[in-house]
Amino acid sequence: MTKPVVLIAEQLSPATIDALGPDFDIRAVDGTDRGVLLAELADADAVLIRSATKMDAEAIAAAPSLKVIARAGVGLDNVDIKSATAAGVMVVNAPTSNIISAAELTIAHILGLARHVPAADASLTRGEWKRSAFTGMELYEKTVGIVGLGRIGSLITERLRGFGVRVIGYDPYVTPARAQQLQVELLPLDELLRQSDFVTVHMPKTPETTGMISTEQLALMKPTAYIVNVARGGLIDEEALHTALTDGVIAGAALDVFTSEPPAEGGPAQRLLSLPNAIVTPHLGASTFEAQEKAGISVARSVKLALEGDLVPDAVNVAGGVIDPFVRPGIALVEMLGQLFTGLSEAALTSLDIEVRGELAGYDVSVYRLAALKGIFTNIVSENVSYVNAPLFAEQRGIETRLIVEPDSPLYRNLTVLRGSLADGTVLTVAGTLAGTRMVPKVVEVNGYEIEVPFERYHLAIRYADRPGLVAIYARLLGDAGINIVGLQVAHPDAGGYALSVLTVDSPVSDEIVEEMRAAVGADFLRQIEIVEV
Repeated sequence: MTKPVVLIAEQLSPATIDALGPDFDIRAVDGTDRGVLLAELADADAVLIRSATKMDAEAIAAAPSLKVIARAGVGLDNVDIKSATAAGVMVVNAPTSNIISAAELTIAHILGLARHVPAADASLTRGEWKRSAFTGMELYEKTVGIVGLGRIGSLITERLRGFGVRVIGYDPYVTPARAQQLQVELLPLDELLRQSDFVTVHMPKTPETTGMISTEQLALMKPTAYIVNVARGGLIDEEALHTALTDGVIAGAALDVFTSEPPAEGGPAQRLLSLPNAIVTPHLGASTFEAQEKAGISVARSVKLALEGDLVPDAVNVAGGVIDPFVRPGIALVEMLGQLFTGLSEAALTSLDIEVRGELAGYDVSVYRLAALKGIFTNIVSENVSYVNAPLFAEQRGIETRLIVEPDSPLYRNLTVLRGSLADGTVLTVAGTLAGTRMVPKVVEVNGYEIEVPFERYHLAIRYADRPGLVAIYARLLGDAGINIVGLQVAHPDAGGYALSVLTVDSPVSDEIVEEMRAAVGADFLRQIEIVEV
């Protein structure tokens, strides 16, 4: 059996390879060599990158088998998430791998600014002894303003408590209760800038936050204040910062990130590098042995999950999140119900309800919506269908979906129902459950007909006016064609006297035999359904 191909496009820790295990064909490639990268992507199932490899639309198009792009770190500026989503490619990163390293680097930069450590080091290595030139300040009883109280900002507040500082914060998404828990006083941004002796920025980079600290904001700060950015380049306007540092508007700055990395020749970031009151480092926020190892192990585990067809908690373009173990077994069932629904449909789907009933009502089953859509589109679109792009296919076709969760399930501990409105005005319903201690996925209802049929690869659904002897007729036709009936269940006739028969067979049935069966029993509905492996 051919192993899935995993490309390692940049230098990653040995622990990353160990975490992948022996089940993959692991290949190393220089992700910065564009020609080599595109060639190697041709049969890749997954690619692991850091910040140097560009996984843009061209690279994604060159990888028809690609299922997952894994960034061993936090930022995703080098991944075209929109193109990946359209292609059904999962994008994962390691969002918590570097948070301790980034928080500690922030503290290091604050201390470096307070005590002029880099400048004093440079002076002494030149043979100078200028103690008075590097008189600094204590952090004790100073005010530190944290812009952004997410995971890294929260860690910084914890670490600052030991210095005896006053911590104030700005974050429009943090509640007063959370701020109280962090022992942080929430303030508007302008007031935070006015009061702080040190400001450190920890916001995500968005169109709204780019340049959020510019000339107007820097002018609010004390002339003795310092500003730190180890988050994202561009949150602080580099031109405005250069002017503020050279004109003495603020005392100094420490930067680990820049708009262009490395700083572009002649640009404002490069001019910052030579200022005596600026401490600069080459994007070292995640550059610790521990962070690199954690990032590599994290994305390796995500790659394994993705290539096994599972959802990944750290996937940035999939709505699903962490899946409870009690919910997980039903995912395959729901996906197979989606395939069955499509196999039985005689018109285009316009809207879909996914109903989850029984004990599962107490759990987060949002993943079932993704599984249902993936199953529905698996056999009707030419593109690869995944949890990533299935909702996009629904959106493109104007299909509205609802997830309905109800505790009431009188016949089964748990029941999942797909109920869809079709373009011809009809409604199609299929339902399934996991039966017994072995949790066997079974169909238990089709359009009001109660049945109990385990899912297999090949099924036939036949609806006809009920009368004696019909089962023998279609069984003989299948037997004459060398097709074995593995299972058969006939549902009780409806009020109109029509019965539904669901057969499980061991091989595909030709169109000719299907039509012969239809005519022989006078079926008003006969569909062959193939359930692809989930």
